Amino acid sequence: MTPVLSERPTHARHKVIVFAITLAILSYVSRVCISQAAPSMMRDLHLTQEQMGHILGAFGLSYALFEIPTGWLGDWIGPRRVLLRIVLWWSAFTALTGWMFNFWALWITRFLFGAGEAGGFPNLTKAFTVWLPLRERLRAQSIMWTAARWGGAFTPKFVVLVLLFMSWRWSFVFFGALGLFWAVPFYLWFRDDPRRHHGVNAAEAALIGDTGRNAAGHANVPWLRMLRSRSVWLLWFQYFCLTFSWCFYVTWMPDYLMKYWRLTPSQGGTFAIMPLFLGGLGCLVCGGISRRIATSAGGPRNSRRILGVAGFLGAGVLLFVSSRLHSPLFAMIAMGLSSFFNDLTIPPSWAACMDIGGRFAGTLSGSMNMMGNLASYAGPVVGAYLVGGNAARYPIFLAVMAGTYFIGALCWPFIDPVTPLDPDAPAH
Repeated sequence: MTPVLSERPTHARHKVIVFAITLAILSYVSRVCISQAAPSMMRDLHLTQEQMGHILGAFGLSYALFEIPTGWLGDWIGPRRVLLRIVLWWSAFTALTGWMFNFWALWITRFLFGAGEAGGFPNLTKAFTVWLPLRERLRAQSIMWTAARWGGAFTPKFVVLVLLFMSWRWSFVFFGALGLFWAVPFYLWFRDDPRRHHGVNAAEAALIGDTGRNAAGHANVPWLRMLRSRSVWLLWFQYFCLTFSWCFYVTWMPDYLMKYWRLTPSQGGTFAIMPLFLGGLGCLVCGGISRRIATSAGGPRNSRRILGVAGFLGAGVLLFVSSRLHSPLFAMIAMGLSSFFNDLTIPPSWAACMDIGGRFAGTLSGSMNMMGNLASYAGPVVGAYLVGGNAARYPIFLAVMAGTYFIGALCWPFIDPVTPLDPDAPAH
């Protein structure tokens, strides 16, 4: 132990967080850009609002279907190779989106795009489980999700700027190329086991702890144990509720701003920043206050429950308020604050996957995100039929999403977010 104590720990694990941050930003840029381009695509390809709803939902459907297999694959062979494949795949299909010519071609391309991007966050969660000590995991999740939200927040304005210089078709090629600048440095630097990385010294390895056991390949996922777990079922259901309402911001919000409030694309792009920006702030605040709440509330189990319930209730109340306002500015402020409370729930949800899942964190987080992305398929489709081409009916859609938040709040008091499925894993 003397060599460990006599040297200062290196900080290689923090570079993993940097890679996660940049990948989170790129993933949201790649998925948000279509919502801003949707009006032009609908015009040029003669698509109805219901058809566009199915196209927007195709991503969520395939993303959901491939979350568990890709999360499991990361548990089995490690996140390094899986994340490389994910980024190369989504880059290709983002670029191909710009060259589709009718409803079915576009639907299939977006379905394949979602299949390729599936598993990104579960595999980043797997990397955190292996590379980070327990006390740093929730904060890392909060930082990563803040980056994701802020990347999505400024994408609409960025897309509007890009569309001034190129058509919507070439804009998808441009956004698809961005992933290549991440994939090569990540693959060259990252290792699935921090103990085998040249940048990790003995002191940092001791600080990280015995997480290398989580990096070992395996295929024996305890499915029955998961299916018998009340906490797992409730974790899945609350994430469905959370994503059903939140996905409005990356699908129908530009249409809502332009048709309900009659804003220009430039004005709409400016207003669209607010929900995702404040949502990212919610993730950041969650990471900053979670330890303090845990200290006063008796540990991370209670603090995560408190944050989960408060997040859902606050999001539901403020989203309903936004549907009753008569000013686009005040409506978007209320919607932005709703997103802030929504994202107080994100880090506890993913931290629960790490602690409950342990060496199966990729699979468990993949299954939770699968439920979220089933919601991201259902949300745009349900919204399209509720609105039905009549923008005056958008408040009905917002009220339905607010009600879904209230249902999600009922889950958290009954979730045990810290006790692992694996009885041999360390518990809090």
